[in-house]
Amino acid sequence: MRPRIIIVGAGFGGIAAAQALRRTAAEITLIDRTNHHLFQPLLYQVAGAALSPADIATANRALLRRNTNTRILMAEASGVDAAARELCLADGRRLPFDYCVLATGAGYSFFGNDAWREHAFVLKSIDDALAIRAALLGAFERAEQCDDPAEVRRLLTFAVVGGGPTGVELAGTIAEMARTTLARDFASIDPRGSRVVLCEMGDRILSAFDPPLSDAARGMLESLGVEVRTGEAVREIDARGLTVGDQRIDAAAVLWAAGTEARPVAQWLAADAAKNGAVKVRPDCSIPGHPSIFAIGDVASFDTGKGALPGLAPVAKQQGKFVGKLIAARTAGKDAPAAFRYRDYGTMAVIGRSRAVAEIAGMKLKGFVAWLAWSLVHLMLLVDFRSRVSVYVHWAWSWFTYGRGARLLTGYAPDPGETPKAAALPEIEAEARAAE
Repeated sequence: MRPRIIIVGAGFGGIAAAQALRRTAAEITLIDRTNHHLFQPLLYQVAGAALSPADIATANRALLRRNTNTRILMAEASGVDAAARELCLADGRRLPFDYCVLATGAGYSFFGNDAWREHAFVLKSIDDALAIRAALLGAFERAEQCDDPAEVRRLLTFAVVGGGPTGVELAGTIAEMARTTLARDFASIDPRGSRVVLCEMGDRILSAFDPPLSDAARGMLESLGVEVRTGEAVREIDARGLTVGDQRIDAAAVLWAAGTEARPVAQWLAADAAKNGAVKVRPDCSIPGHPSIFAIGDVASFDTGKGALPGLAPVAKQQGKFVGKLIAARTAGKDAPAAFRYRDYGTMAVIGRSRAVAEIAGMKLKGFVAWLAWSLVHLMLLVDFRSRVSVYVHWAWSWFTYGRGARLLTGYAPDPGETPKAAALPEIEAEARAAE
């Protein structure tokens, strides 16, 4: 019988593993809760109405059409029975395997304050991005009709928690949308007076970058009008805003980008985990004690000797390709590579139009040059040609016109008593109906 290989997760790591196994004489099953691969680094642009979901997502079946040895299942994994070599699904089914690649990713952690989830938006999926987009655009629409100056100020205030790349990109795109795209679109309000607050508990934003680049990023955000608050922890989040340090900030929406938490793979296998729940893996990305089970991407904690690898798309892609080749070699009876080595090509963060910071091959870039490098790299990282063309056209149009082509509100009808997050849910459902 041909070896049975199960890949859980259609993110960067899972897709890379499936593509590396395309020519093997094996039965491959790719499992994901959704039917599409999502290019998460540009998800914030869907939230900011610059791109539509179809620009950064590709159906798994279309993406792996040439993989004749691959079956795709839209299902949710709920555990692994290592002794029986079976993957457990949420619907009760159990799938046998000879090799299993776990690329289940991570979600956001609220550091024990789970009650905040009801009021704060996160950004991990298309649904999350559509909810944020609806909340942002809906806040401007509600402010246009409001006669209470205090409520208008609240509706034109947006708070982002977390000074990493996602938080910085969200804060930048919200400020840019308010001050350029929407600047002349309303009669009763002036969107340019919007307040965008970026909250970071540490002493600087983009702490993974060298301090000069962090300082440059802060200056770029402030030039867009973003209020950057560092060294203060969030104490409370509710339906009408948040408390940072000793100050209350009333806001139309609170966006959480402060910390991640790996999916519970370590719990499934009773394996050692890092502080964020990521399962600790061996040099070949296998889980200790389980040589035929691998963990890659955000769900894995890979120790390089100088610390764990970051949760970045290039890490997941390289690990997926490595594990795919390793399994292919083993099933063919050939020598398999012994250890994974990550090739770090640099780190980037975009702040807005023609504003970015980057560390590439030892070079430190900022401003337009960094933004141009960021744009080229992300275009090339998109998984299919159609997405590259679509995103390029949208970017070019936006750059020259300051416009955004995904500003439709098709299902947003807030009830005054609803929380911002609950009011945004109809927008997600309307978008799904439109796609059908």
